[in-house]
Amino acid sequence: MTVDYRLLIVEDDPRIRMELSVFLESNGFTCTVPQRFDRLVEETDFSLFHLVLLDINLPGVDGFFLCRRIRAVSDVPVIVVTSRDTELDELMAMNLGADDFVTKPYHPQILLARIASVLKRAYREKTADRDRVHCGSFDILLSRSTILYKGTETELTKNELRILCALQEHFGEIVPRDELMTQLWNSDLFVDDNTLTVNVNRLRSKLAEIGLSDVIETRRGLGYLLSDSCGKVSSGKDNAGKDIAGTAPADLHFIADGGSGFSAAFHVCIWQFFACSSDFIRDPVFFGGSGSASV
Repeated sequence: MTVDYRLLIVEDDPRIRMELSVFLESNGFTCTVPQRFDRLVEETDFSLFHLVLLDINLPGVDGFFLCRRIRAVSDVPVIVVTSRDTELDELMAMNLGADDFVTKPYHPQILLARIASVLKRAYREKTADRDRVHCGSFDILLSRSTILYKGTETELTKNELRILCALQEHFGEIVPRDELMTQLWNSDLFVDDNTLTVNVNRLRSKLAEIGLSDVIETRRGLGYLLSDSCGKVSSGKDNAGKDIAGTAPADLHFIADGGSGFSAAFHVCIWQFFACSSDFIRDPVFFGGSGSASV
């Protein structure tokens, strides 16, 4: 077994409890066998267990009541194991949240198979939920090392997946280059800083191929961030369909007096060069009259 499954055996018969515990532990399980049942729910942390084997005929407390109480505080799988074998008992157990119903006497291998079936069903579903990471308009499929966007799936290398997951964990926040390099190459060996740049550029290319061209932003001197504009692809046109290439946002237009217009335009041009792609500054800078400068 690849997982150390922990079982809670709620059984009042000492002989059955011991035999069952020995049998299951010989098959790779770790078993806990409480001796008292009246405060079982209050004194048990069910998050520590993968499955509960629950007898119905218990001294001082009704097994059906325990089943309902367990289900009220935890989603841990429960298999009812009892000598009560009527259809009404089975129906009641299932209605109270049990995942399976096994009657005594039972063949140990049959019980083992039922336990394995419940565990596989329960934790396969949970693993599937954890496998898909939602990130804006696309999903990261961890076990497949792929990105899924609008029905298109593309593969990532190990490093590309690590980079994307690290950025996703801090979505909308800047992740320093040093932190990314530590997560990717956690060793004392020297790693060329350009290696991270190469991996990020390859990841960007793969994202762009499926329509996600502006997902990873560079903050020079700081690091990278996964932007809030996931899935937004620049068309080069405004809402009216007009070409906006080379036009700066309204808040980047400066009106200055005298010779200060050149300085303002120069700083805007420098900002564009470092903060934007080269396609964004295709048009020249024009100087308006009366000392106005616009980009």
